[in-house]
Amino acid sequence: MEASVTTAVTGDRSVLERSPAARLPDRVLQWGLSGLAAAILVLIVYFFIRLIGQSHTVFSHYGLSFVFGNDWDVNRNIYHGAAMLVGTLITSAIALVIGVPIAVATAVFINELTPRRLRGPLSILVDLLAAVPSVVYGLWGVFVLAPKLLPAEKWFASTFSFIPWIGGGTPTLYNYFLAGLILAIMILPIVSAISREVIATVPSEHKEAALALGATRWEMIRMAVLPYARPGITGGAMLGLGRAIGETIAVVLVIGAAPVIGNHLFAQGNTYAAVIASEFGEAQGVHISALFGAGLVLFVLTLIVNIIARWFVSRGAHGTRGTGATGMTIAPAAER
Repeated sequence: MEASVTTAVTGDRSVLERSPAARLPDRVLQWGLSGLAAAILVLIVYFFIRLIGQSHTVFSHYGLSFVFGNDWDVNRNIYHGAAMLVGTLITSAIALVIGVPIAVATAVFINELTPRRLRGPLSILVDLLAAVPSVVYGLWGVFVLAPKLLPAEKWFASTFSFIPWIGGGTPTLYNYFLAGLILAIMILPIVSAISREVIATVPSEHKEAALALGATRWEMIRMAVLPYARPGITGGAMLGLGRAIGETIAVVLVIGAAPVIGNHLFAQGNTYAAVIASEFGEAQGVHISALFGAGLVLFVLTLIVNIIARWFVSRGAHGTRGTGATGMTIAPAAER
């Protein structure tokens, strides 16, 4: 006679289920992590409210002209931050245009073309760029990069003088392009590391399918790897953009700290982060409020960048779910 196992039930819970005391650590972990996440949100809201309160004086005095006016003169107690806004956008755009393609190419090379035994050392070498302090990048730009690039910048400005704003003018030793180039080097390890991790998740079946159809290795990368990894690469690029927007010390040293909008790519300028770092120690009265206002604009700008990045990542993720290795749409099983 076979023995049967009976389960006593108390209420809606079986005796084989864990007791509430046994599940207590799980609940503590859940509520603890939820509390930490909520605390981060509260901290961000607090920063935002604090910035609004501290910058109220300058916004009540200047209104939106604080953001869009082109005149920042501490001696005359005039504060308009358009020069810093333009400088922030230009240097960040240069960093993206130069840094992201190199970072993605580096990630593809390490993941798809490098022998397996060399992937680890090469990845470590690229990641070590993130360990270099920003002041070292700035000093390197001041003493090495700026003097070496000046002749090339003069040639470029003269040769392509017919291109508005890009060419023409007289290049200065410290300028937008130099600051953007330094930022491109600084964001490279971040974008490259995220791109490597995303590319490593591409299913081997996608790559093998492309190769089986007769694609070359480059065509396989273009049709199977990059489309699948595009959302993650976009997110990594936006994280790099956030780093570029908020960088201070390196930019202070190489952008020239000019309080007006430059009339060409190789002119001096300034950024919000740089002006806060360079002037906050001696600021008083309305000047302090103006610097807090610059911080508020920088905060909002970073928030907008993150929202756009989230939208791009979400849109890219939905776009790649139904796409196969060769770029053809894969119909659901029920429709086949």
